[in-house]
Amino acid sequence: MKKNTLLLTLLVGALTLTGCASKKDLQNCQNENRELTSNYQDAKEKLAAAQARVTSLEDQLAQQKKDYAALQSSLDKSLNNANSNNINISKLVDQINESNQYIRHLVEVKSKSDSLNMVLTNNLTRSLSKEEMKEVDVQVLKGVVYISLADNMLYKSGSYEINDRAEETLSKIAKIITDYKDYDVLVEGNTDNVPVNASAASMKNIRNNWDLSCLRASSVVQYLIDHFNVAPKRLTAGGRGEFNPLVSNDTELGKQRNRRTQIIITPKLDQFMDLIDKAPEEK
Repeated sequence: MKKNTLLLTLLVGALTLTGCASKKDLQNCQNENRELTSNYQDAKEKLAAAQARVTSLEDQLAQQKKDYAALQSSLDKSLNNANSNNINISKLVDQINESNQYIRHLVEVKSKSDSLNMVLTNNLTRSLSKEEMKEVDVQVLKGVVYISLADNMLYKSGSYEINDRAEETLSKIAKIITDYKDYDVLVEGNTDNVPVNASAASMKNIRNNWDLSCLRASSVVQYLIDHFNVAPKRLTAGGRGEFNPLVSNDTELGKQRNRRTQIIITPKLDQFMDLIDKAPEEK
Protein backbone atom coordinates (compact mmCIF):
# COMPACT_ATOMS: atom_id res chain seq x y z
CA MET A 1 0.00 0.00 0.00
CA LYS A 2 2.74 2.39 0.97
CA LYS A 3 4.55 1.42 -2.13
CA ASN A 4 1.57 2.34 -4.29
CA THR A 5 1.14 5.65 -2.56
CA LEU A 6 4.76 6.54 -3.13
CA LEU A 7 4.50 5.67 -6.77
CA LEU A 8 1.41 7.84 -7.16
CA THR A 9 3.12 10.75 -5.50
CA LEU A 10 6.08 10.51 -7.82
CA LEU A 11 3.80 10.39 -10.87
CA VAL A 12 1.89 13.55 -9.79
CA GLY A 13 5.14 15.36 -9.22
CA ALA A 14 6.43 14.42 -12.62
CA LEU A 15 3.28 15.67 -14.30
CA THR A 16 3.48 18.90 -12.34
CA LEU A 17 7.07 19.46 -13.42
CA THR A 18 6.19 18.63 -17.02
CA GLY A 19 3.33 21.20 -17.05
CA CYS A 20 5.54 23.90 -15.67
CA ALA A 21 8.18 23.27 -18.31
CA SER A 22 5.66 23.43 -21.19
CA LYS A 23 4.22 26.73 -19.95
CA LYS A 24 7.68 28.30 -19.84
CA ASP A 25 8.49 27.13 -23.35
CA LEU A 26 5.26 28.58 -24.59
CA GLN A 27 6.06 31.88 -23.01
CA ASN A 28 9.46 31.88 -24.64
CA CYS A 29 7.95 31.05 -28.00
CA GLN A 30 5.48 33.85 -27.70
CA ASN A 31 8.22 36.32 -26.81
CA GLU A 32 10.31 35.14 -29.73
CA ASN A 33 7.33 35.39 -32.07
CA ARG A 34 6.66 38.95 -31.02
CA GLU A 35 10.32 39.83 -31.58
CA LEU A 36 10.31 38.18 -34.99
CA THR A 37 7.10 39.97 -35.93
CA SER A 38 8.63 43.30 -34.89
CA ASN A 39 11.80 42.59 -36.88
CA TYR A 40 9.76 41.57 -39.90
CA GLN A 41 7.76 44.81 -39.76
CA ASP A 42 10.98 46.84 -39.51
CA ALA A 43 12.49 44.96 -42.44
CA LYS A 44 9.32 45.43 -44.48
CA GLU A 45 9.36 49.19 -43.83
CA LYS A 46 13.05 49.41 -44.70
CA LEU A 47 12.42 47.47 -47.92
CA ALA A 48 9.60 49.83 -48.90
CA ALA A 49 11.85 52.84 -48.23
CA ALA A 50 14.63 51.25 -50.28
CA GLN A 51 12.27 50.57 -53.16
CA ALA A 52 11.06 54.19 -53.07
CA ARG A 53 14.70 55.35 -53.17
CA VAL A 54 15.42 53.06 -56.12
CA THR A 55 12.38 54.44 -57.96
CA SER A 56 13.56 58.01 -57.31
CA LEU A 57 17.06 57.21 -58.51
CA GLU A 58 15.67 55.56 -61.66
CA ASP A 59 13.60 58.70 -62.39
CA GLN A 60 16.67 60.91 -61.89
CA LEU A 61 18.71 58.64 -64.18
CA ALA A 62 16.03 58.79 -66.89
CA GLN A 63 15.95 62.61 -66.70
CA GLN A 64 19.73 62.79 -66.86
CA LYS A 65 19.68 60.58 -69.95
CA LYS A 66 17.16 62.93 -71.60
CA ASP A 67 19.25 65.95 -70.65
CA TYR A 68 22.37 64.28 -72.03
CA ALA A 69 20.60 63.40 -75.29
CA ALA A 70 19.40 67.01 -75.69
CA LEU A 71 22.89 68.32 -74.93
CA GLN A 72 24.45 65.91 -77.43
CA SER A 73 21.95 66.97 -80.11
CA SER A 74 22.69 70.63 -79.46
CA LEU A 75 26.42 69.94 -79.57
CA ASP A 76 26.08 68.05 -82.87
CA LYS A 77 24.14 70.96 -84.40
CA SER A 78 26.76 73.42 -83.18
CA LEU A 79 29.54 71.31 -84.67
CA ASN A 80 27.67 70.99 -87.97
CA ASN A 81 27.08 74.75 -88.06
CA ALA A 82 30.72 75.38 -87.22
CA ASN A 83 31.86 73.05 -89.99
CA SER A 84 29.42 74.66 -92.41
CA ASN A 85 30.61 78.13 -91.41
CA ASN A 86 34.21 77.07 -91.83
CA ILE A 87 33.41 75.79 -95.32
CA ASN A 88 31.54 79.00 -96.20
CA ILE A 89 34.35 81.15 -94.81
CA SER A 90 36.87 79.12 -96.77
CA LYS A 91 34.86 79.61 -99.98
CA LEU A 92 34.49 83.32 -99.23
CA VAL A 93 38.25 83.66 -98.69
CA ASP A 94 38.88 81.90 -102.01
CA GLN A 95 36.43 84.21 -103.80
CA ILE A 96 38.02 87.28 -102.21
CA ASN A 97 41.47 86.10 -103.28
CA GLU A 98 40.23 85.50 -106.84
CA SER A 99 38.55 88.91 -106.90
CA ASN A 100 41.71 90.61 -105.63
CA GLN A 101 43.71 88.80 -108.27
CA TYR A 102 41.25 89.93 -110.96
CA ILE A 103 41.29 93.52 -109.68
CA ARG A 104 45.10 93.55 -109.76
CA HIS A 105 44.93 92.25 -113.32
CA LEU A 106 42.45 94.97 -114.29
CA VAL A 107 44.70 97.59 -112.72
CA GLU A 108 47.63 96.27 -114.75
CA VAL A 109 45.54 96.31 -117.93
CA LYS A 110 44.29 99.83 -117.22
CA SER A 111 47.84 100.95 -116.53
CA LYS A 112 48.92 99.43 -119.82
CA SER A 113 46.01 101.08 -121.65
CA ASP A 114 46.74 104.44 -120.01
CA SER A 115 50.39 104.14 -121.02
CA LEU A 116 49.43 103.42 -124.63
CA ASN A 117 47.05 106.38 -124.63
CA MET A 118 49.73 108.69 -123.29
CA VAL A 119 52.20 107.50 -125.92
CA LEU A 120 49.56 108.03 -128.62
CA THR A 121 48.78 111.51 -127.30
CA ASN A 122 52.43 112.50 -127.03
CA ASN A 123 53.17 111.26 -130.53
CA LEU A 124 50.28 113.29 -131.94
CA THR A 125 50.99 116.51 -130.04
CA ARG A 126 54.67 116.35 -131.00
CA SER A 127 53.69 116.07 -134.65
CA LEU A 128 51.39 119.12 -134.55
CA SER A 129 52.73 122.61 -135.17
CA LYS A 130 52.18 125.52 -132.79
CA GLU A 131 49.59 126.97 -135.16
CA GLU A 132 47.74 123.66 -135.32
CA MET A 133 47.77 123.31 -131.54
CA LYS A 134 45.78 126.54 -131.31
CA GLU A 135 42.86 124.83 -133.04
CA VAL A 136 43.40 121.22 -131.94
CA ASP A 137 42.83 120.05 -128.37
CA VAL A 138 44.09 116.60 -127.37
CA GLN A 139 43.00 115.03 -124.07
CA VAL A 140 42.84 111.63 -122.41
CA LEU A 141 39.66 111.17 -120.39
CA LYS A 142 38.69 107.89 -118.70
CA GLY A 143 40.99 105.83 -120.90
CA VAL A 144 39.81 107.46 -124.15
CA VAL A 145 41.75 109.87 -126.40
CA TYR A 146 39.73 112.91 -127.52
CA ILE A 147 41.01 115.02 -130.42
CA SER A 148 38.85 118.12 -130.77
CA LEU A 149 39.15 120.19 -133.97
CA ALA A 150 37.57 123.62 -134.55
CA ASP A 151 35.11 123.71 -137.43
CA ASN A 152 36.81 126.67 -139.14
CA MET A 153 40.00 124.66 -139.64
CA LEU A 154 38.16 121.70 -141.14
CA TYR A 155 35.26 122.93 -143.24
CA LYS A 156 34.55 125.52 -145.84
CA SER A 157 32.54 128.45 -144.51
CA GLY A 158 28.90 127.52 -143.92
CA SER A 159 29.47 124.03 -145.31
CA TYR A 160 30.30 120.43 -144.38
CA GLU A 161 32.94 120.03 -147.10
CA ILE A 162 36.58 119.64 -145.95
CA ASN A 163 38.80 122.63 -146.80
CA ASP A 164 42.36 122.50 -148.10
CA ARG A 165 44.10 123.57 -144.89
CA ALA A 166 42.67 120.59 -143.02
CA GLU A 167 44.70 118.08 -145.03
CA GLU A 168 47.98 118.46 -143.15
CA THR A 169 46.38 118.13 -139.72
CA LEU A 170 44.20 115.20 -140.76
CA SER A 171 47.23 113.46 -142.26
CA LYS A 172 48.96 113.50 -138.86
CA ILE A 173 45.86 112.18 -137.15
CA ALA A 174 45.49 109.50 -139.84
CA LYS A 175 49.07 108.35 -139.19
CA ILE A 176 48.30 107.92 -135.49
CA ILE A 177 45.11 105.99 -136.35
CA THR A 178 47.05 103.76 -138.77
CA ASP A 179 49.88 103.13 -136.30
CA TYR A 180 47.55 102.08 -133.51
CA LYS A 181 45.62 99.29 -135.19
CA ASP A 182 44.05 98.01 -131.97
CA TYR A 183 41.98 101.18 -131.61
CA ASP A 184 38.61 102.09 -133.08
CA VAL A 185 37.73 105.63 -134.12
CA LEU A 186 34.50 107.58 -133.67
CA VAL A 187 34.19 110.90 -135.51
CA GLU A 188 31.55 113.03 -133.77
CA GLY A 189 30.14 116.29 -135.12
CA ASN A 190 28.94 119.09 -132.80
CA THR A 191 27.36 122.49 -133.49
CA ASP A 192 26.26 125.60 -131.62
CA ASN A 193 22.58 126.37 -131.10
CA VAL A 194 22.17 128.72 -134.06
CA PRO A 195 19.67 127.23 -136.54
CA VAL A 196 21.05 126.39 -139.97
CA ASN A 197 20.40 128.74 -142.85
CA ALA A 198 18.35 126.45 -145.06
CA SER A 199 18.24 129.05 -147.84
CA ALA A 200 22.02 129.01 -148.32
CA ALA A 201 23.19 126.97 -151.30
CA SER A 202 25.69 125.07 -149.18
CA MET A 203 22.94 124.09 -146.74
CA LYS A 204 20.53 122.75 -149.31
CA ASN A 205 18.57 119.72 -148.02
CA ILE A 206 20.01 120.23 -144.49
CA ARG A 207 17.08 120.47 -142.12
CA ASN A 208 18.76 121.27 -138.81
CA ASN A 209 21.93 121.07 -136.73
CA TRP A 210 21.52 117.30 -136.42
CA ASP A 211 21.92 116.93 -140.16
CA LEU A 212 24.83 119.35 -140.24
CA SER A 213 26.75 117.63 -137.42
CA CYS A 214 26.24 114.18 -138.99
CA LEU A 215 27.32 115.37 -142.45
CA ARG A 216 30.44 117.03 -141.09
CA ALA A 217 31.46 113.87 -139.21
CA SER A 218 30.77 111.79 -142.33
CA SER A 219 32.92 114.15 -144.40
CA VAL A 220 35.89 113.64 -142.06
CA VAL A 221 35.46 109.86 -142.16
CA GLN A 222 35.29 109.87 -145.93
CA TYR A 223 38.37 112.12 -146.14
CA LEU A 224 40.41 109.76 -143.92
CA ILE A 225 39.41 106.82 -146.11
CA ASP A 226 39.94 108.51 -149.49
CA HIS A 227 43.13 110.42 -148.77
CA PHE A 228 44.96 108.31 -146.16
CA ASN A 229 43.60 104.77 -146.66
CA VAL A 230 42.29 104.38 -143.12
CA ALA A 231 40.33 101.12 -142.91
CA PRO A 232 36.61 101.96 -143.11
CA LYS A 233 35.67 99.20 -140.64
CA ARG A 234 37.57 101.04 -137.93
CA LEU A 235 35.63 104.27 -138.42
CA THR A 236 32.23 105.40 -137.19
CA ALA A 237 30.56 108.74 -137.98
CA GLY A 238 27.99 110.35 -135.71
CA GLY A 239 26.45 113.72 -134.95
CA ARG A 240 25.18 115.27 -131.73
CA GLY A 241 23.95 118.55 -133.11
CA GLU A 242 23.78 121.36 -130.56
CA PHE A 243 23.08 119.02 -127.62
CA ASN A 244 26.61 118.36 -126.39
CA PRO A 245 28.00 121.84 -125.73
CA LEU A 246 31.29 122.39 -123.94
CA VAL A 247 30.26 125.83 -122.70
CA SER A 248 27.27 128.15 -122.86
CA ASN A 249 26.20 129.44 -126.27
CA ASP A 250 25.47 132.89 -124.83
CA THR A 251 28.66 134.39 -126.24
CA GLU A 252 30.28 134.26 -129.64
CA LEU A 253 33.40 132.69 -128.10
CA GLY A 254 31.23 130.00 -126.49
CA LYS A 255 29.52 129.23 -129.80
CA GLN A 256 32.89 129.00 -131.49
CA ARG A 257 34.11 126.44 -128.93
CA ASN A 258 30.96 124.38 -129.31
CA ARG A 259 31.30 124.19 -133.11
CA ARG A 260 33.78 121.34 -133.22
CA THR A 261 34.42 117.86 -134.52
CA GLN A 262 35.83 115.28 -132.13
CA ILE A 263 37.90 112.32 -133.22
CA ILE A 264 37.58 109.82 -130.36
CA ILE A 265 40.12 106.99 -130.30
CA THR A 266 39.25 104.01 -128.07
CA PRO A 267 40.66 100.49 -127.59
CA LYS A 268 38.71 97.86 -129.51
CA LEU A 269 36.34 96.13 -127.14
CA ASP A 270 37.30 92.60 -128.21
CA GLN A 271 40.99 93.44 -127.94
CA PHE A 272 40.42 94.91 -124.52
CA MET A 273 38.61 91.78 -123.37
CA ASP A 274 41.49 89.68 -124.69
CA LEU A 275 43.83 91.72 -122.56
CA ILE A 276 41.87 91.17 -119.38
CA ASP A 277 41.14 87.53 -120.26
CA LYS A 278 38.03 86.14 -118.61
CA ALA A 279 36.42 87.48 -115.46
CA PRO A 280 36.21 85.07 -112.49
CA GLU A 281 33.10 82.91 -112.57
CA GLU A 282 30.47 83.54 -109.91
CA LYS A 283 30.06 80.75 -107.41
